[in-house]
Formats: sequence, structure tokens, C-alpha cells
Amino acid sequence: MYELKGQFRITHPFHPRSGQQFHLLGYRRSWGREVVDGQDADGQIISIPLPWTDAEQDSDPFLVTAAGRSYFRPQDLQKLAILIERIAP
Repeated sequence: MYELKGQFRITHPFHPRSGQQFHLLGYRRSWGREVVDGQDADGQIISIPLPWTDAEQDSDPFLVTAAGRSYFRPQDLQKLAILIERIAP
């Protein structure tokens, strides 16, 4: 199973936090584009376009294969199914 990398850095040269490193929380699609969610050392959550980071270099194979056609990863759907089974026997 594919594991997300733990950290990413903002690489966009004009972003005010360019060069700073963040704890990777996950990838998602927002308004038709891939976004990286991260957390800084102070606990502040940020969302930034994937191409503006080094996280794109080791991009999630699911995001590449799905190419925007699916918003849910198989492992996330499996977790959801387990939660639903616990709630509704």
C-alpha cells in the first residue's frame, strides 16, 4: 500500500512561505485542482495547490491514475465501510 510522505516544502518562488516545510496531512481536490493540506510547527493548517510544493514529485499514484475522475481513495472507502458496519449491524 502506498504511504504518503510525511513532510512537504512550498517551492513556489512568490509564495510568502516559500522554502518552509510542513507536516503533510493529505491530498484532495478542491475546485477542480489538486491541493495539499499541511500543518506548520505552530499547528496552523494550510491548503496549497499541489504544483506549488515538492509533494508533487512523489505524487500519490491514485491521484495520477484517477486524474480527477474520483474523489475517494480505495483505502478511504474501506475505512468508511468499516465505520458504517459498526454503526448499522
